Amino acid sequence: MSSPAAARFDRGHTDDLMTFLAASPSQYHAVANAAERLEKAGFRQLAETDAWDASTGGKFVLRGGAIIAWYVPEGAAAHTPFRIIGAHTDSPNLRVKPLPDTGAQGWRQIAVEIYGGTLLNTWLDRDLGLAGRLTLLDGTERLVNIDRALMRVPQLAVHLDRSVNSDGLKLDKQRHMQPIWGLGDVHEGDLIAFLEDEEELDRGSVAGWDLMVHSIEPPAYLGRDRELLAGPRMDNLLSVHAAVAALIAASTADTLTHIPVLAAFDHEENGSQSDTGADGPLLGNVLERSVFSRGGSYEDRARAFAGAICLSSDTGHAVHPNYAERHDPTHHPRANGGPILKVNVNQRYATDGSGRAVFVSACERAGVPWQTFVSNNSMPCGTTIGPITAARHGIQTVDIGVAILSMHSARELCGADDPYLLANVMLAFLEN
Repeated sequence: MSSPAAARFDRGHTDDLMTFLAASPSQYHAVANAAERLEKAGFRQLAETDAWDASTGGKFVLRGGAIIAWYVPEGAAAHTPFRIIGAHTDSPNLRVKPLPDTGAQGWRQIAVEIYGGTLLNTWLDRDLGLAGRLTLLDGTERLVNIDRALMRVPQLAVHLDRSVNSDGLKLDKQRHMQPIWGLGDVHEGDLIAFLEDEEELDRGSVAGWDLMVHSIEPPAYLGRDRELLAGPRMDNLLSVHAAVAALIAASTADTLTHIPVLAAFDHEENGSQSDTGADGPLLGNVLERSVFSRGGSYEDRARAFAGAICLSSDTGHAVHPNYAERHDPTHHPRANGGPILKVNVNQRYATDGSGRAVFVSACERAGVPWQTFVSNNSMPCGTTIGPITAARHGIQTVDIGVAILSMHSARELCGADDPYLLANVMLAFLEN
């Protein structure tokens, strides 16, 4: 390989990704784990309510399920441009409702709401845990992770649905997706009382919650030669993990002509419109405050943004061997073929020819192969944070990612080499 960046990450990166995925059953756990890694590398957390100074080094801001981290090198001017890697921390799943205790016919159940465009059938007949955050009466927050077989969404037996294999499975989001977690009468407050006991909290101390179910099956290598990786939440914690690793590695570079940034947002799966989403003010506020804390003016801010580039990294579709006709006939991204450049002329992705050159240059410096993804003209194209970032901040943005199968499933599949290939490209991008 032609660049030192390419040698930074190898198969050990994929092993570490598996650890990260297993430890991050919610977006709140993901940002906490990212923050812990950054702190170990010398980054320090800033409070948004504090005044920021002009010091150099690594810094990060946490808000809910989002994290913005950046590294200010020695000698950086107020107008020094940013190199940004964007990603998102949330994944489609089942979220606990405000009144969670429900049930019928002697079964105790948990009332859930469908978050994002999840594949409903992939949550059936799985052993499920529960994770997220609890907010206490005093305003403090507590992460919770019940990582054991706590609940299950049972599918109707084939004997009672004889046409399921011929006519297809039909699931009603309200009636068919409520997990069971026990037997007996339903009592209001049972679930939260259970969590208070698990966390050794006083009864009645929990005032709010953001909870979601997760499959407790751990990530695993798959295949005869272990060349595939199966696991949960790879859309899009795979990108978050790679970006954290790349930012930490870039912070050790001898010379940086720009400020490397990680922006990992929440709520991408439902439109990004929140105070922690890509369509919110968080990234812009952080970048502006970084400029102004170093004595910059509005002119410096404009120069820093005009010179900025963002790699928006999210998973994309690998060609499916059983449904190849659903893909564009000349664009077939393959597992372990390297990161994908995502293109859509209707701006569902933000990539243009100039952005393509940025991505290809980073791949060449890293010595990493790459592929192109474009949707079949007869199929609607998904989108991600790239176009939002470009439009909201006026920053040149390129959409990239890793090709996977089973996107939005409770358990997804990718090539085992692609995560570290992506991280190498990210590092080459941040270092140049």
